[in-house]
Amino acid sequence: MSNQPSSRKPRVAVVFGGRSSEHGISVVTAGAVLSAIDRDKYDVLPIGITTDGRWALTADDPSRMAITDRALPGVAQLAESTDGSVLLPVDPANREVVYSEPGSVPKALGDVDVVFPMLHGPYGEDGTLQGLLELSGVPYVGSGVLASAVGMDKEYMKRVFTSFGLPVGPYVVIRPREWEQDPAAARKKVVDFAADHGWPVFVKPARAGSSMGISKVADLSALDEAIEEARRHDPKVLVESLLSGREIECGVLEFEDGPRASVPAEIPPVTAHDFYDFEAKYIDSAEGIVPAPLTPEQTAEVQRLAVAAFDAASCEGLVRADFFLQDDGEFVINEINTMPGFTPISMYPRMWRESGVGYAELVDRLIQAALRRSTGLR
Repeated sequence: MSNQPSSRKPRVAVVFGGRSSEHGISVVTAGAVLSAIDRDKYDVLPIGITTDGRWALTADDPSRMAITDRALPGVAQLAESTDGSVLLPVDPANREVVYSEPGSVPKALGDVDVVFPMLHGPYGEDGTLQGLLELSGVPYVGSGVLASAVGMDKEYMKRVFTSFGLPVGPYVVIRPREWEQDPAAARKKVVDFAADHGWPVFVKPARAGSSMGISKVADLSALDEAIEEARRHDPKVLVESLLSGREIECGVLEFEDGPRASVPAEIPPVTAHDFYDFEAKYIDSAEGIVPAPLTPEQTAEVQRLAVAAFDAASCEGLVRADFFLQDDGEFVINEINTMPGFTPISMYPRMWRESGVGYAELVDRLIQAALRRSTGLR
């Protein structure tokens, strides 16, 4: 439970930016969240993490955190200083955040009661930040260390789902040492995989999101370039077969009585982009269909699978679960996202809005769920 005294409002630190390739999207997402937090109910402390890992005190100015002329914002232009740092004590008995600049006396910023980590990708969504907050004894929005790590690593996510009997598509993994020491054998692994499941294949980083570094590969001639592109984001590479069918998404949100699923959405084919890539998601505003045109039985099944995936990975707070509805009528889980985008066009808030939970209420429910939880084993 939060230990804030009743005489003041809970202080929410919104942490965003980060060291991953999804830095800019994280800033955009945080801007939307900062706009939605009820300032009569919570005090807010915006903290940006620069691309080199510095925790910076930033302006509480969501208007400067939007996509402008197809360009993503960054923490560097929002930071109040080029060298000042925000320090979170690794001490469960002390939640006071301190701001320090070279040559100046450190300034106390007050206790933080809950962290809203709007970080996507490695060094934030993968359990690393969650581990720091566990050590610090500060509650936080979203999944814990294990679920965050499983949700970031697509290989182990699929292994967990398989162990729980949930349906996943065919895949093969190229580990760093395989590609670095014997690329011919790694190529053969993919060729053998394609012989069983067909070309094209999707080559993607095992631990990245927002469709970063993904290539659709039609034959062997394009494989090396695709692997190198994926390795720019992660030395471990996942190769998946093409799953024909409809792309269906479903949101899961933690309520007082447990997780519930939203109405699902459908991502229609994106003709200009070949697949639902980063540009389609965030720059060109691909429109999802909410609710998805499914039968009541299909809707119930995808909602059941979404909650089952949430539980299988021991998630908390929120998840967006992505599926393919195959031509044979069966659902296959593509992945879960433990910190889905909250940009104005993001599917997760849209699905919940259609389910009767508006944006501000969604943000409030996530903060309240975090305040109800303790850190540590739970």
